[in-house]
Amino acid sequence: MTKLSNTLYQSRRAHVMATLPKGSVAVLRTGGLCTRNNDCEYEFRPNSLFFYLTGFPEPDAYLIIDQEGRANLFSLPKDIEKEQWEGFRYGEDAADAFGVNKVQTLSALEGDALAILDGAAEIVFPLEDTVLQDKVMAWRSTLSKRARAGAIAPTILRDLTPIVSEMRLIKSAEEIALMEKAAQISVQAHRAAMQAVKPGMMEYQLEAELNYQFMKSGSRQLAYNNIVASGANACTLHYINNQDQIDDGDLVLIDAGCELGCYASDITRTFPANGRFSEAQAALYQVVLEAYYAGFEKLTVGEAYEACHNAAVETITAGLLTLGLLSGNLQTLIENKAYRAFYMHNTGHWLGLDVHDVGAYKIGSDSRALQAGMVLTLEPGIYVSKDNMDVESKWRGIGIRIEDDIVITDQGPYVLTHGLPKEIADIELLIAGN
Repeated sequence: MTKLSNTLYQSRRAHVMATLPKGSVAVLRTGGLCTRNNDCEYEFRPNSLFFYLTGFPEPDAYLIIDQEGRANLFSLPKDIEKEQWEGFRYGEDAADAFGVNKVQTLSALEGDALAILDGAAEIVFPLEDTVLQDKVMAWRSTLSKRARAGAIAPTILRDLTPIVSEMRLIKSAEEIALMEKAAQISVQAHRAAMQAVKPGMMEYQLEAELNYQFMKSGSRQLAYNNIVASGANACTLHYINNQDQIDDGDLVLIDAGCELGCYASDITRTFPANGRFSEAQAALYQVVLEAYYAGFEKLTVGEAYEACHNAAVETITAGLLTLGLLSGNLQTLIENKAYRAFYMHNTGHWLGLDVHDVGAYKIGSDSRALQAGMVLTLEPGIYVSKDNMDVESKWRGIGIRIEDDIVITDQGPYVLTHGLPKEIADIELLIAGN
């Protein structure tokens, strides 16, 4: 697995503890294997919060950061017989490999947890993790019962998630470099799909081109389920069946990205199966493209996060008005959200260890200001249902989205997914093999 430096994980843990009251203890776990069927498990993917603070990739592990800021990792033991079946385990070697202070097997967890929590000011952990919550409450209960022997049970529980979520929102240079690598693998996969498309193919055959490029380039994980949607399927935002035939005259919408070192990429492109946009397809596509550029201009340090969405909405509404899919006054249509019949999602989201990454979009009631190091997607779209009888038939069944991954910098927005065409002429040239 591609790994960031131990000093980065150590600094993250130190920052967490520095934000907490003196004497606090942080507890988190990575989760376990999930059974697919009978003796088969899904491939393990570590919990994002746990991974952010450790980089440790194995299942069933716990991390306790004690009152002195020491990181205590509890993991599966070295076991030659188990490793014969299930693969390598770090065991005690994890201390050096991941920069933690102490590594013990899971058999030591209960005893050590009680010793570390005894007298702690607070227990800080992800409150949404109900399995961990049950463990923490059991540890507190045990310490309470030992009060006569001098044990002191912590009385305050604090949620770790919002603390780490805000940290995760600002990416380090190491993270951005890794995300750009993931993004560029996905760019090559999209380019390969554009060059492979032919009317008569099945959507899953085009999906295979994506997966081949992902794995060929070193990524064995998808950031999310691939969307390969032809024709009217593109109007279903999270279409993942990918089982229909791609017909001549269809647009194909591909929303797909790989994961590398647990960091996600997320790209969408829409292109004609036969290599040429029809007049109606090109007209709608150009509106989405102009909305992309309008939103892009707002991705600067200090600008409100929602400014990008607002700019895209105004451009899309104006375009739909010009093309006759909407009628009325532009500002009234925007205020009444008439555009939502054709554009029903936001213009982007945070991106990182999760494809829909953590971090607040508002501070209080105000849209938060963009800061250098934030990574987000920019993804305007237009979707005209095939059942929409309020528009001319030539528009029906057209779904279009354009999406890139962008990091906010002091010099302006930087596109991590550079090298993948968006302009109509460039897309047509790429499909033609030029």
